[in-house]
Amino acid sequence: MENFADRLTAEIEAKGTPAVVGIDPRLELLPLPLRRKFEDRGASLRTLVAAIKAFSCEIIDVVAPHVPAVKPQIAFFEMYGWVGLQAYVEVVRYARKAGLLVIGDIKRSDIGSTAEAYAAGHLGQVMVSGRLVEMWQEDAVTINGYLGTDSIEPFLKEVNTRGKGIFVLARTSNPSGGEIQNLTADGKPVYMHMADLISHWGAASVGQRGFSSVGAVVGATCPEEAREIRAALPRAYFLVPGYGAQGATVADLKPAFRSDGLGALVNSSRAVIFAYRRKPYDEEYGDRRWQEAVLAAVKDMRADLMPLFTGTAI
Repeated sequence: MENFADRLTAEIEAKGTPAVVGIDPRLELLPLPLRRKFEDRGASLRTLVAAIKAFSCEIIDVVAPHVPAVKPQIAFFEMYGWVGLQAYVEVVRYARKAGLLVIGDIKRSDIGSTAEAYAAGHLGQVMVSGRLVEMWQEDAVTINGYLGTDSIEPFLKEVNTRGKGIFVLARTSNPSGGEIQNLTADGKPVYMHMADLISHWGAASVGQRGFSSVGAVVGATCPEEAREIRAALPRAYFLVPGYGAQGATVADLKPAFRSDGLGALVNSSRAVIFAYRRKPYDEEYGDRRWQEAVLAAVKDMRADLMPLFTGTAI
C-alpha cells in the first residue's frame, strides 16, 4: 500500500491548498429549504438522518474540486445511533468516490483488545463470513494518545501495513486544553512529551516525501506551542483545527507549517459548511443559495492560506 503521507502530500500539491473541510452536520443549522424537504416526508429518525446525510454529500460535491481532504466528525452522526452511523459510513464512501482523502474525526483511544477492535474497524479489515471486509473506509483517523503506547500500537499496525494515517492529539484548540497539556513534567510541558512520543511512533512510517503517516493534532489557537512542537516534529503533518469559527488567524497558523509550505492541514468546519449563516455570505446568498455560499467560503479559505502554502507568509 502507498504511504498515506505520500498520498496526502500529492493531493495537497495537486489541489494547490492545505485546506480541509470539516463535515459537522448539525441538524438545527441546516438550511431551511433542505430541512423542509425532509420534514415533509414526516418526522422520524430516518428522515432526520437522511437530511444530515444529504447535506453532507452536497457539501462534498461543492468542495471536492477545491480541497484534498474532508474531515467528517463522527459525533454528529453517532448521536443518532445505528442509523446515524450507517449514514457516516455512506458519507465516508461518498467522499472517497469523489476523489477526496477522508480523515475520520473519531478521537478513539483504549488499550488491549478494545484498541485492536477500534483500529481494525476504522483502518483495517474485519472478517465477515470468511472474507476480510474494510468496514469504515477512512484514510486516516484522529487518535487520543494520552493512554500511552499500548493504545497506539494497534493503529500503528494498520498505518504500516495498509497505508493508513493517524493524527494524535498533541495540543488541542479548546480553551481548557492547557489544564493538562501545558502542565510541566520532568522540566517540559506535557504536550512536548506527547510530541516526543509521536516522533517515536511515526519513525517507521516515513514515506518517500519525507513525512510520517503519524501526524499530530495541534490547534491554531496555540501558535507558541505549535512552534515548539514543529521543531520537535519536522517530519509530521499537523492537523490544525481552530481556524475560522474558533477565531485563529493566518498569522496564528504559520508556526504549524514548515518553511517549504508543507506539513500542515488546516481544518475549517462551521465557517465553511454553514457560511450562508455568517457575514459576508449571508446577505448575498442566504439559505436558498447555501451551496454557493459554501463554494465562496472554501475559495476564500484557499486564498487566505495561499501565502502559507507557498512559503511566502510574513
